[in-house]
Amino acid sequence: MDPNKQKSASFHLAGIIPVAGQKLDFCMPWHDCMQPLAPGYLAIHHAVMECAWAGCETIWITCHTDMQPLIRHEIGDYVYDPVWYGRHSEPRPSEVRKTIPIYYVPIHPNDRDKRDCLGWSVLYGANAAYWTCRQMSRWLTPNKYYAAFPYGVYDNELLRVNRKAISSSKGFYLTYAGQNISDNMYLGFTFNAEDFKRYRALLRASATGIKSTSLDKTLPIEERWSARHFPLDKVFEFAIIDNDTTLQELPWYHDIGTWEGYCSFIASSDRAEVKKPFKKILEYHEFNPIGIDNER
Repeated sequence: MDPNKQKSASFHLAGIIPVAGQKLDFCMPWHDCMQPLAPGYLAIHHAVMECAWAGCETIWITCHTDMQPLIRHEIGDYVYDPVWYGRHSEPRPSEVRKTIPIYYVPIHPNDRDKRDCLGWSVLYGANAAYWTCRQMSRWLTPNKYYAAFPYGVYDNELLRVNRKAISSSKGFYLTYAGQNISDNMYLGFTFNAEDFKRYRALLRASATGIKSTSLDKTLPIEERWSARHFPLDKVFEFAIIDNDTTLQELPWYHDIGTWEGYCSFIASSDRAEVKKPFKKILEYHEFNPIGIDNER
């Protein structure tokens, strides 16, 4: 077998959806990622479909344990790959459909309300994906990660034509008006293990704890654990974009991370472009449990 084809066939792209982070200004009884974008279609649905269109083999949702049951009730255990779902030219289309398993990653208690910003949720989800797969086999470890945010709304179906570029060794960034994740935009992007180490080192170096590292004195309460309030551009400030990087410019984009931004999206004509996909692709699915002996 051709080594290049074998490498492409075994490429593991892990989708990361950060949900755990400081609350936005919606003040609703449900989590901010559950805001509706269309009838029966939530912001978290949109992020899951973005990972599916990007060609992710697995999806990892980083969220606190108290919000996991409701999110899982809406998402389930897997989603169908939309590219492989409707292959009507196949003799038996149902047999070639691909499922993308979804895993729910709880933020470590030591990080909660200390450095659990949205950027840290991306890094923590990637770290959990790596070590979970690594403990089973080194052949299962992700080669690359794709981050999708519930609070950025755009036509995520455009990722279909970029699947080959996304699942490659080169970087990939969505852009709008020349801006990307490093400009504090909720836009999808990829990163690898080296990028992960650089982002994590930057966050750790910039974050504060209880005491000042230089003066060795206790900081005021409002200055402690500064990482929990880091915006995306603080964590991903040094994203490497060079000549080998693939940039996909979006025709339209809406930031729904604020109430005003959400109202702007609902009032825009772009709202008509956001629709729930075919029901069976995104409806609630569960994997069958592993059988056990009934000792009774």
